[in-house]
Amino acid sequence: MASVIFDKATRWFAGMERPAVCELDLAIADGEFMVLVGPSGCGKSTSLRMLAGLEEVDSGTIRIGNRDVTHLPPKDRDIAMVFQNYALYPHMTTADNMGFALKIARMPRPRIRDRVQEAAAILDLHDYLDRKPKSLSGGQRQRVAMGRAIVREPQVFLMDEPLSNLDAKLRVQTRTQIAVLQRRLGTTTVYVTHDQTEAMTMGDRLAVLKDGALQQVGTPKEVFARPANTFVAGFIGSPAMNLFQLPLTADGVRLGGLDLPLPRVMLEAAGAEGATELMLGVRPERFEVHSPHDLETPALDLVIDAVEDTGAVAYLHTTAKIGRQLVPVVVRLPGRPTQGKGDQLRVSVRPGAVHCFSVGTGLRLGEAQDATRIHVRLPEDAAQDRTDARLPEDTVAD
Repeated sequence: MASVIFDKATRWFAGMERPAVCELDLAIADGEFMVLVGPSGCGKSTSLRMLAGLEEVDSGTIRIGNRDVTHLPPKDRDIAMVFQNYALYPHMTTADNMGFALKIARMPRPRIRDRVQEAAAILDLHDYLDRKPKSLSGGQRQRVAMGRAIVREPQVFLMDEPLSNLDAKLRVQTRTQIAVLQRRLGTTTVYVTHDQTEAMTMGDRLAVLKDGALQQVGTPKEVFARPANTFVAGFIGSPAMNLFQLPLTADGVRLGGLDLPLPRVMLEAAGAEGATELMLGVRPERFEVHSPHDLETPALDLVIDAVEDTGAVAYLHTTAKIGRQLVPVVVRLPGRPTQGKGDQLRVSVRPGAVHCFSVGTGLRLGEAQDATRIHVRLPEDAAQDRTDARLPEDTVAD
């Protein structure tokens, strides 16, 4: 096992106006499960391939443990990669697929057999060692690909969206198995996904990327509770955070029929920019619903456009008139909904539930220095941030 450090690692592709990965600064602790997450084209897979040696590094360095591997070939980096399509040899059995890399490395057959048996026991593949890939399910093939990586006993596991080919139910089951397996083995793991739910439930820490640039690094709870900018706020969380561009008042902002006071530090930060507006964020679960007949309580008036009833919770997709504009607003309610399409809804915002961002820079107001603190962290510091793989609590407060 070993730590991984990207130090201003950059990758340019010919014909591109900007780098695919721009001066990536990121430290991954020994034994940590780090998730690179972001939309398609953000540079997460390119970053992983740079670490694997499958893409050149145009500037900056990459280190695994104490070794500079920036320009080493993949075979000399002591890493194992699990791909999206599993890349199994169709003519080989499960056992042969898992042990093939060891065979190429001329490891003695008894040792290969022992390692394959150990990995099969970990992954519950004993009954499938003599089967070929065509007779395995998608989840079993994924476990074989994992086993092929495990038998090599690498310093670092690299996983490039390994669950994207699985159905929804199997994806949930398998991501739990991968998280448990990583903690059991204690091997440093870098996992790439565009699915923020995967990222939130699996990773010790997340690195959120956009357009090749690192936006924020932190534990799932940290990133959810205190997004560094409007992009992270809108990307992490399902459904996404509601964002409203509102004019400043003496004490805060006005959201429809709601006067929302803001902490003095937020107002001072906006004033220092000379801003007359700010971006206000409210997560869907942080609204409080009032009776449509209660006209005395200040509220934001909404019209329901669609209802997503999942059984445990309901998502109300609504429209609000804010100023002269019609703005979409998503509200999450527990249990089965009593409201329907076309109904009126009156909501207020729970105390301490708002997030404030600069309209000009997109950064979190009052925390600009902390929000942009995304440079390399020492591995021993990062190791202290490891948390259980679970979704963060809904409670957020500034």
